[in-house]
Amino acid sequence: MHHNHHGHSCSHGHHGHHHALPSNVDKRFMIGAAINLAFVVGELGFGVISNSLGLIADAAHNFSDVVGLLLAWAGAFLSRLAPTSQRTYGYSGATILAALGNAALLFVATGGIIVHAISRLIDPAPVESNVVIWVALVGIIVNGATAMLFYRDKEHDINVKGAYLHMAADAAISLGVVIAGLIILKTGWLWVDPIIGLAIAAVILWGTWGLAKEALHLSLAGVPRNVDRDAVLGYLESLTGVAEVHDLHIWAMSTTKNALTVHLIMPQTGADDAFLARVTNDLEARFNIHHPTIQVERGGEADSCRFAPENVI
Repeated sequence: MHHNHHGHSCSHGHHGHHHALPSNVDKRFMIGAAINLAFVVGELGFGVISNSLGLIADAAHNFSDVVGLLLAWAGAFLSRLAPTSQRTYGYSGATILAALGNAALLFVATGGIIVHAISRLIDPAPVESNVVIWVALVGIIVNGATAMLFYRDKEHDINVKGAYLHMAADAAISLGVVIAGLIILKTGWLWVDPIIGLAIAAVILWGTWGLAKEALHLSLAGVPRNVDRDAVLGYLESLTGVAEVHDLHIWAMSTTKNALTVHLIMPQTGADDAFLARVTNDLEARFNIHHPTIQVERGGEADSCRFAPENVI
């Protein structure tokens, strides 16, 4: 009981430190979604007035950005709701689901680009270059600016990374449209457009694959990328009085918070609250683990822990 209480008082300091990040994360999702929604509405209106199917299709595609940003925002918002008696972790895993959802959205959007490009290669169609180039230039600015909002935190939080990739991908697509449009104006080579489209799709798929892999890994309770399991194990084994370490589990509660459970065999000393407090602080300061639970055993042969063998979960 004491340990739990202690673990809590520790993590509160951490919660305070984490609230600074999410409050501005929310603002960025809000700003990003608003700018992109305005762009989509403008592009749609422009497409209808100029009777341009290309612009209407692009507006529909850009709407997936808005959905992606709202998804990441919802994940970040839900992950900070208080735990309940039935959801003892609150909704912290929502950020992992949002990252998975964003990866799925990106795969679908990229699939659409590839299909469109292939049909354009088979049956080249003229592009209303001037209008399209101007709109795509606005697209580079809107998507690029929104991507930059998330640039700094994308490495610490794959939910933010999902939003970042979505926006960066679209900035790249708009850039491709501008380059292709300019080349077509100069040369008349219509095949340039789909070829550049396919090249950009390949780049996006590469990035999305990494995001999807990481989000799946976390959703299967894999060890998060920012935690070195071997280092954690070495640290626990080196603690005074610890004869053996087993049943070590490290997983992500959300895309920013990690948990650990472990059994320590301490035949002579046992563990008092001061020992647990020190280990809890070390795990957070050195290994990015915010929520450890430590089970201490004496380790007599007769009733040794049935979770000790490596292959038992």
